[in-house]
Amino acid sequence: SFAYCTIKDRLPQILTKVIDTLHRHKNEFFEEHGEKGVEAEKRAISFLSKLRNELQTDKPMTPLEDELPDAALWNQYLDYQRNLSNGNGEPSWFQSPWLFVECYMYRRIHAALVQNPPIDNFDVFKEGKAQNFFESQEAIIALCTYFQELLKNIKDLDEKQLQEELFKLLQVSLWGNKCDLSFSAGEVSSQKSSLLQSLENMVPYILVNDMEKLWSLLKNVKKNGTERSNIRVDIILDNAGFELVSDLVLADFLLASKLADEVYFHGKSIPWYVSDTTKHDFNWTIKQLQSANHMWMSRCGINWEGNLKKRAWVFCDHMFWTLPHDFSSMGGVAPDLYAELQKSNLLLFKGDLNYRKLTGDRKWEYSVPFHQALNKFHPAPLCSLRTLKSDTQVGLKPGQGEQIQASEPDWMVSGKYGIVQFDAGL
Repeated sequence: SFAYCTIKDRLPQILTKVIDTLHRHKNEFFEEHGEKGVEAEKRAISFLSKLRNELQTDKPMTPLEDELPDAALWNQYLDYQRNLSNGNGEPSWFQSPWLFVECYMYRRIHAALVQNPPIDNFDVFKEGKAQNFFESQEAIIALCTYFQELLKNIKDLDEKQLQEELFKLLQVSLWGNKCDLSFSAGEVSSQKSSLLQSLENMVPYILVNDMEKLWSLLKNVKKNGTERSNIRVDIILDNAGFELVSDLVLADFLLASKLADEVYFHGKSIPWYVSDTTKHDFNWTIKQLQSANHMWMSRCGINWEGNLKKRAWVFCDHMFWTLPHDFSSMGGVAPDLYAELQKSNLLLFKGDLNYRKLTGDRKWEYSVPFHQALNKFHPAPLCSLRTLKSDTQVGLKPGQGEQIQASEPDWMVSGKYGIVQFDAGL
């Protein structure tokens, strides 16, 4: 299965890259922290080499030993997996659910650093994320330029034109999700050319296209809203780099078109899945844009800094996003986060990992309704924007999945297809 190849090949590759990254920063650790830095680097590498060996030889998964606030929840979840294994012994790398195993690996990578101060704040994936950003420069310039030109005339657009622009930027944000470093095992996956030129050709690859539903939701909320209540959209982020810029453009468009009054961004509280967005990545990206020597890039950066200052934009992270739990257990595991999401008028979930957690990462029949797969997770109306990079997909028309499968056996994992899949909630 695709899960098997991921555990067998991709995850050890990612661990090898992490070890290599630490090696390459040895001098930097020495300059900053002296011998202590080098000792910490050695200990972290030894921890990670042992982890790689455990993975490759299908050893049992061991409880976390660090003191981080989420460690107890992880260890409870490990117990839960142990009880699920019907007396088959301990959960192990090749015998346990893929989603759990993958999340567990990233959490252990984090533990390797956290347990080895003074290098405990080092993000082993930071270089890759920065590289993705710089290599996508051309596409970022094209998008910022397009957006700044659009802003000049946004007040004159009629409803039909606003709808067209929203659909365009939703598609850029959707296809921006192709730039995923955990999928390419950390190999380069930047967006080299402007997406705007090719949107039309990519429409046939959107298997579920609920953009009309998003439009009517936002329009109705606006129409029925009172003066006092702000229209709030939440974006649950995926990758840094080009994808993040496409999300920021979409968010700014929602404000400029008055379809929303505030946008909340949800990122990861620790480095995750190679290219996922942390608070540092979020702020770094806006700073990079601000200081770019391209007029429209820097205009975007300056405006977005302004959105944060006046709290029209809010960045939040919560440890739940880096737990192995499906979203259907959020109400029980992280009631504070669930209550926060309930304040939203629309939740946009970016990317593959979020989709897997929305649907419980099960091998559903393709035509099972999205609403059913969400398993009672309904804090607010929600929409998934995702290119397919793992073999879970629901809500297709009868026969649609089977038909593609017949001619393209790897359609669910190639990133070629996408969905804009909406659920109105209760």
